[in-house]
Amino acid sequence: MKKYIDQGSKDTRSGFGAGLLELGRTNDKVVGLCADLTGSLKMGDFQKEFPDRFFQVGIAEANMIGIAAGLTIGGKIPFTGTFANFSTGRVYDQIRQSVAYSGKNVKICASHSGLTLGEDGATHQILEDIGLMKMLPGMTVINTCDYNQTKAATIALAKYDGPAYLRFGRPKVANFTSATDKFEIGKALMLSEGTDVTIIATGHMVWKALEAAEALEQKGISAEVINIHTIKPLDDAAILKSVKKTGCVVTAEEHQMLGGLGASVSALLSRELPTPQEFVAVQDSFGESGTPDQLLEKYGLTSANIAAAAEKVMARK
Repeated sequence: MKKYIDQGSKDTRSGFGAGLLELGRTNDKVVGLCADLTGSLKMGDFQKEFPDRFFQVGIAEANMIGIAAGLTIGGKIPFTGTFANFSTGRVYDQIRQSVAYSGKNVKICASHSGLTLGEDGATHQILEDIGLMKMLPGMTVINTCDYNQTKAATIALAKYDGPAYLRFGRPKVANFTSATDKFEIGKALMLSEGTDVTIIATGHMVWKALEAAEALEQKGISAEVINIHTIKPLDDAAILKSVKKTGCVVTAEEHQMLGGLGASVSALLSRELPTPQEFVAVQDSFGESGTPDQLLEKYGLTSANIAAAAEKVMARK
């Protein structure tokens, strides 16, 4: 098994900020828009260096999406920034009508997603955003695992023509991918090869999946770990290849079980390769206030939960 090492925990939102700044220096078509949360989205350096290409729209998220859609008509590549709850739930109509239906080249960048937003509580911890966005025709959906991957994804999105949703978070998490790794939209990443069970994870849960694989290895169980950073389009070929080998799968995500990564994998397998599957996800529940670690523990999103799900699904083969 390849051993991934935490190079120093960082917040994924800072990866977005670093990526946006680099884009600003290399692509004069890139513009930034923010809904009164410049500091929280780490867009301050871009704003400072490129004030004429940054638009602070205030607490007016629907207006921000409309402005972004309009900017694409003039050839700009707008990156919008606010919390995931406000990036999707609050402005779904504007995204559907002005961005997705119209095929506008808007990059909807969302921080503070999932339970690990923590103490801000259930009203801000959106757990439905992946489902909302992946159902929109033509919308690309990306959920990155660490600082380096978030920076790389941000840069890659500027070269991609079409509407896209980029999801990342607030807490500091393990930064374990290489800063030189190429980010390819729609291409899964094999993190460790195994023969007994496939673990497919996304976002903050990728590191948890690697920890689970190490714990399983101590029990003589060989787990294959795949990082699905792009939930739509899904890398069907990579998933099917792995599951054909192992015969069972666990999906892990910081999102509702209904409508998330696990649902996409399940739909694929039901069509192509019916396979036992266990879901590590939030089970039809809102979150609550607490530290990120407390919430991951309470809602069953830990490495121990992934390892237990792996043993359970193996028994179903």
